[in-house]
Amino acid sequence: MTYFSKLAIGILAASVLVLSGCGGGKSTEDEGLTLHRGNSAEPLSLDPHQASGTWENNIIGDMFIGLFTENAAGEPIPGMAENWTTSEDGLTWTFTLRDAKWSDGVPVTANDFVYSFRRILNPETLAQYASLLFAIKNAEAVNSGKLPGDALGVRAIDDHTLEIKLEYPAPYLPGLLTHYTSMPVPAHVVKEKGNDWIKPENIQVNGPFKLVEWRTNDYVHSVKNPLFYDAANVCLNDVFYYPTVDNNSAERQVREGRLDLNTDFPGQKLEFLNKQLPGYVRIHPYLGTTYFSINTRTAPFNDKRVRNALGMALDRDFMTAEILKSGQIPAYSLVPPGVANYPKGASVKWAGLSLEERKAKAKALLMEAGFGPDHPLEFEYVYRNTGDNPRVAPAVQADWNDIAPWVHVTISGTETQILYADLRAGEFEVGDGGWIADYNDAQNFLYLMETKTGQMNYSRYSNPEYDELVERSNKELDMQKRAVLMRKAEQVMLDDMPIIPMWYVVNRALVNPKVTGWVDNVVNIHRTRYLCIDQDAHK
Repeated sequence: MTYFSKLAIGILAASVLVLSGCGGGKSTEDEGLTLHRGNSAEPLSLDPHQASGTWENNIIGDMFIGLFTENAAGEPIPGMAENWTTSEDGLTWTFTLRDAKWSDGVPVTANDFVYSFRRILNPETLAQYASLLFAIKNAEAVNSGKLPGDALGVRAIDDHTLEIKLEYPAPYLPGLLTHYTSMPVPAHVVKEKGNDWIKPENIQVNGPFKLVEWRTNDYVHSVKNPLFYDAANVCLNDVFYYPTVDNNSAERQVREGRLDLNTDFPGQKLEFLNKQLPGYVRIHPYLGTTYFSINTRTAPFNDKRVRNALGMALDRDFMTAEILKSGQIPAYSLVPPGVANYPKGASVKWAGLSLEERKAKAKALLMEAGFGPDHPLEFEYVYRNTGDNPRVAPAVQADWNDIAPWVHVTISGTETQILYADLRAGEFEVGDGGWIADYNDAQNFLYLMETKTGQMNYSRYSNPEYDELVERSNKELDMQKRAVLMRKAEQVMLDDMPIIPMWYVVNRALVNPKVTGWVDNVVNIHRTRYLCIDQDAHK
């Protein structure tokens, strides 16, 4: 048994224990001003430069504020940046910082941002998400070790003035700068404590809540930060975040009042929940796509005929309508509909064929690639064991095994964090996963498939034509021409099929009506600073 499988079993067992008693954390203040949030998975790190999951973002974004942040509707608004100017060519942004303090009273300065950008892009940090910042001047070269950190296009003009130079115009920069990769960390603490800076006894934050306790596989507990610049408008005293791996169990916790909200629920229970919990169910379109990654560095998946065959054979309509049942839309592209400045996106060329036609074509492609009775196709599909994924996996397996008697697919569920770690390490054949927009721009999806993206390009896809088209789109100022270039790039990638688009997601949540301030939005970001508890509800 591998290390990862042992760890997954341990985490799952611990999570079951958590769910049997969740809500048992002790608040620091009046229980009425304490929020208990179901948060889907256990964070691997709460360091903004080491995190990579939405469940981690839910906690980190409550503790740290970047140059921009989100309002209750998930839209970019000024954060630490009080105001800013942009050069005529769009390559230089100059930010004036507001007066703010870390939770220990030390001022937050432009030098904290310089330190933080250099830290995440330092190759020794091994930041999984560093490539998200490659729009910054020399960021890629710094991250690859070709240039020193002080060559990065970020500098402090003075304590309250920060300059960022870009490789190319980035109209989406305000949205990008809400992301935790661009959040500052307290340089004075990190330099003293090293990797231990994130521990509750050491951490200092500039956001609305401060970490006070983290019981692994149990809960994360944060309390209101009185030195946050907008603390007067933060209602809650503290918040507990629970790793709710089993959404059936989490749904019961919400019904029993032990969770105030959970960020998912079983799709097949939609009708039941609407009847049993009127006003709790929240469903909204979401800028995200579930897709399966195919390891293009491993035979036979280095053959695009094999990859296309697997993509063709899946019955997305059945899975979305009969298993997921929450409004998910079958996907035939990576970029979901509704993304800003990207009308009429690309699509796989076989999208219009019937399932029977697609399966026949899939069989023919596999035979052309050399597979048949004397040379069966055998591989493992690994899926996340959270949410509806365990119910979808057998349908996926059945569709692939139905291509021909000589196709044999095994399936294996694993903990979400472990699966994503394996995807980043390239230790898989075909793996479940997906992508949620970090900012509302098609580039945030397309960059995933660039050669230079590294470990976030799970499939290790590499096509010079694709890379060149994305690079040209990055430098194009005309938004219509830019969209055309991005669409061409996406079509090149879809024809190669390094990933199998499955469905465009919706955000699903159960929110007790006593929780106020929750606004459904396309990025599914709900910062705790905007939430409150109506203590008179249901009395």
